[in-house]
Order: sequence, then structure tokens, then C-alpha cells
Amino acid sequence: MMKGRAGKRRTKPNCSKRFAPASCGCRGIRFYEDNVNSERKWILRGGRVLNPAPFCLIGIVNVTPDSFSDGGKYIDPRNAVAHGLRLLDEGAGMLDLGAESTRPFAEPVPEGEEIARLMPVVAGLRGQRPEAILSVDTLKAGTARAALEGGADIINDVSACAADPMLLDVLAEYKPGYVLMHSQGSPREMQVNPHYGNVVEEILAFFERNLARLVKAGLPEDRIVLDPGIGFGKNKEHTVAILKGLERFASLGRPLYVGLSRKSMFREILGLDLEQRAEATRMAVALLAARGIPYHRVHDIAGCAQALRLVEAMTPLA
Repeated sequence: MMKGRAGKRRTKPNCSKRFAPASCGCRGIRFYEDNVNSERKWILRGGRVLNPAPFCLIGIVNVTPDSFSDGGKYIDPRNAVAHGLRLLDEGAGMLDLGAESTRPFAEPVPEGEEIARLMPVVAGLRGQRPEAILSVDTLKAGTARAALEGGADIINDVSACAADPMLLDVLAEYKPGYVLMHSQGSPREMQVNPHYGNVVEEILAFFERNLARLVKAGLPEDRIVLDPGIGFGKNKEHTVAILKGLERFASLGRPLYVGLSRKSMFREILGLDLEQRAEATRMAVALLAARGIPYHRVHDIAGCAQALRLVEAMTPLA
């Protein structure tokens, strides 16, 4: 069952427990009593358990011609597979594969084209790394079904099943891991004029409402992690409020998943162009990890893994 909304911090975990090995991209340390997220276990398709200790880096593999950061570099499936293998070797705990850009103002991709881009990459990675955890970033039920049949473990859906309600049926049937992300509007118009009364409380209500909807449809709650959707219908003030208010989302009892790699927040806060944002991304990931955020979706696995090793080395044990 979902936990209440009260802003109480969750109890401190058993600090004697160690979890996944470093080879999984998840490193074992203990936690502060007031960390944001002491419950981090995530059940994936087939009952596979992901329990990072405490960090898991998700490596981004964009099989697209138009993603904001690296569009076109990995549109060839061979390049995408090679890139994914490299990210795993650098310390990624999982890969997130996307064949349709969800950057601001992106145009939608037909389902058949999305599947054609995606499936050779899923097959190539699954063939070379059978143990790898594969997430697929899609809005579409048909693409999700094809990916899960092909061996994907997780569906990362930026629309919370709003873009394609049939996705609910696929989730209920396969019971994969699922990233429940908040967005205000579709990629084509989400950044035109985002507005909220209280962005943190509105996202919290969104999570509560959609957790209940997903569970009612047949997806167990332990399959779901929560992503506040940095850059998806938020301006600078919204983003800052969200990052300062992550404790409110953790009160729901599900792990938090944050993707801020190279995003426009670094231009808005620091004045950085896209090619200048790698170091700022590492710093932001380290700051969030020190607060107990377990799941970090990033482009630069090697650099962020170094930052998280520093968090591990410099964080006082509880």
C-alpha cells in the first residue's frame, strides 16, 4: 500500500546490510538518518530484484537522429550496442534505450519506425550481455510490448500512460519495472509556458493518483519508481523547488529516479552551454546521491561513477 503524505522522514535502514556489488554499478555504503530515500529496492520483470547500495547509474543510449545531447551518434545499431557495452563497462547499473526523442519540441515518431530502430539494439545488448538490465524509454504500448518480448526489464514512460492508455494493459500483463514520470504536457509544447500553483505539492498529488491507477490496473507497487521529470514542463523556479523538495516525494515510500544530465537547468542556473555541462552534471548527481537518491539517469557514466565514489569515501557512516 502507498504510504501517507505526511512529511515524516522514513526510519533509518539497517546499516549493517550490504547490497549489490560494485560491478552492477551500485556501490555499498550506509546512510544518514535523514537521507531522502532509505527504501530503494525495485522489482523488475520476472521478479528480478534491484537493490542498489546505494547508487545506481542508468546509462543513456539514444537511438535517435534528434535527441538534444547526442542525437544521431548512435542511430546505427552497431554504434548503439557498442556505446551501451562501453557504458556498462564504465559502471552503469542499467541502460535506458530510447528510439524517440522526448526533448522539448520533438516531433513524434511512428510506432513501426521506433520499433525498427530499437529492437536490433535490444537484441544486440541482450545477446552480448545476457545479465544486463535494460530499460526502454517509450510512450507506446506496441513498442513496450515488443521491447519486453525482446528481453527488456523496465519501461520508462514520460507520459504516465497518458499518451497511450493501452500501455496500462501491457504493464499489467508483463509486470516490468516502471518509471512513473511527471510531465506537464507533451514534448511538443511542455516548455512553452509551464505553470503551477505549488509545483512540489502538485507533483506529489500526481504521483499519488497515478500510483493508485497503476496498482488498480494490475502493476504491483514494488515495480514502480518515481521521476519528478526535470525539464518536462518546468522552468528554472520549478526545477529548483523540486530539487529542494524531494523529501515530499520520498514520503510515498517508492524510490526516486532523477534525470538531470546536461539539461537546460545548467544553462538557467549557471549559464552553461550544452558542451559545458558535464562537470556540473557530476556535481549535481553527487549532491543528490549524498541526500540518498538512488537512481541517476546520465550520459557520462565514467565521470559520474567517479563522483559517486567520492560520495562513498567522504560520507560519514551513520
